[in-house]
Amino acid sequence: MDFKTATDRLSAAKITADDIAEAFGVVRNTIARARLDSSSPAYRSPPENWQPVLARLARERSEQLRSLAERLETM
Repeated sequence: MDFKTATDRLSAAKITADDIAEAFGVVRNTIARARLDSSSPAYRSPPENWQPVLARLARERSEQLRSLAERLETM
């Protein structure tokens, strides 16, 4: 693995609003509105049972990063 590939993979590790929307089966706008301050007129409640879904996304991403770290350390 070269430097560009490693940094590309590290940069791609972020979780986007699109990733979150896909995990919930909703459109991106739903996630964007749920992230607004609750005093905003455009605010909408987050999807039900959002905690386990976000925890799963975080675990998946952490596994990807751990795998990348292990590969880099064994080069």
